Amino acid sequence: MQDWLWMSAADLGRGIGAGKIDAVALTDAYLAAIDVHPLRDRIYARVTADRARSEARAAAVRAKNDQRLSPLDGVPVSWKDLFDTAGVGTEAGTALMAGRVPEKDAVVLQNATAMGLVCLGKTHMSEIAFSGLGYNPIAATPPCVNDAGAVPGGSSSGAAASVAFGLAAAAVGSDTGGSVRIPAAWNDLVGLKTTHGRVPLQGVVPLCLTLDTVGPLCRTVEDAALMLAALEGAKPADLRGANLNGVRFLVLDTIVMEGLEDAPAAGFKSAVAQLESAGVQVVHGAVPELTEAFDLSVVLYTADAYANWRELVEAAPEKMFPQILERVRAGREVLAHDYLHAWKRLHAIRASYLAATAGYDAVICPTAANMPPNLDRLISDEAYYKASNLMTLRNTRVANLMGLASLSIPTGVPSTGIMLNCAPDTEARLLRLGVAVAAAIG
Repeated sequence: MQDWLWMSAADLGRGIGAGKIDAVALTDAYLAAIDVHPLRDRIYARVTADRARSEARAAAVRAKNDQRLSPLDGVPVSWKDLFDTAGVGTEAGTALMAGRVPEKDAVVLQNATAMGLVCLGKTHMSEIAFSGLGYNPIAATPPCVNDAGAVPGGSSSGAAASVAFGLAAAAVGSDTGGSVRIPAAWNDLVGLKTTHGRVPLQGVVPLCLTLDTVGPLCRTVEDAALMLAALEGAKPADLRGANLNGVRFLVLDTIVMEGLEDAPAAGFKSAVAQLESAGVQVVHGAVPELTEAFDLSVVLYTADAYANWRELVEAAPEKMFPQILERVRAGREVLAHDYLHAWKRLHAIRASYLAATAGYDAVICPTAANMPPNLDRLISDEAYYKASNLMTLRNTRVANLMGLASLSIPTGVPSTGIMLNCAPDTEARLLRLGVAVAAAIG
């Protein structure tokens, strides 16, 4: 049973379907592992054991009667603490929402439940999802699987830790500027950022409604494809026969390759070399307009975040972590005409980006330019916190600003990832590329 904790979600689903794994025993194995894990309270905000066992019992009956609802029917997963869960606290990592208990599940949780997934509980996150680091002194700071003294990445920090530490088969997070892909990369997982608007946001505590997306953190690209299908209540992408024949990748030289730390640079270089050995044509190119998009991002993010949070923030600002308070309050200084003009310019830049990259199957870069920062230094050094947070989210933010589908895959160098960015609403194509890339880089 201990081996079950480290299997892919897809393999667990196949085991249930073949009658080799009992869904109830599988869920009990995960719940037992959570109960005894020394870091459980830094990973899970709340464990929904009764719900999980009830859902597992139903999945076991369906498996016995050959009536499974999806390839992941009976597989236990975790949910970031901003997805509403009926009768269970959903507090978004902030004291501003302490005691908040929704009456019904978020739509994505409803979809996943209808596909037979088992809800293990809610995972810790960066406060209101407004940091890429994963440090949260208000609720809890989850661990990084590769460095006990470092942060795990955020804001889906507990989501990544739940999978990386064998306490969930897969996890559901959100990504507004990199919040799925950063913790996935730093914990050697696959992370999928979906196209904005593709996966429903009803019942998801918002950060920035114009940029928020929902996506999975998983052990494999296949798991990501199956999880996306479960979140949508749809059929998964067909990954059979995926290959790299005739594939062309563009290495983006604008912004994202600057100032790389040694390990991310080495991981990316190794991955690219292996892709070239597999026959991929890799070329370098720039999209200068991205510089303006980055300049606009402060206006776009802070204004949207403050619009969503201002009532709660201003009612009790003393309850917030000062770094997050400062960041969200920056939005109250943004003028309406500046915000609207920023979006007008961003739409134009998006069109230019898509035209410049249309001849390539994907645009690639390191997922993060830096390694997981040291927690003690983040706590003691305010300037280091700010600089680290900005650098952490720099590369991932390209896909959010450009409205792209994006996938992070481990490079083989611990806590580093290679990121594939594709045009909006091309997740099926992106996942097929991802399977082939993961196979090529091992």
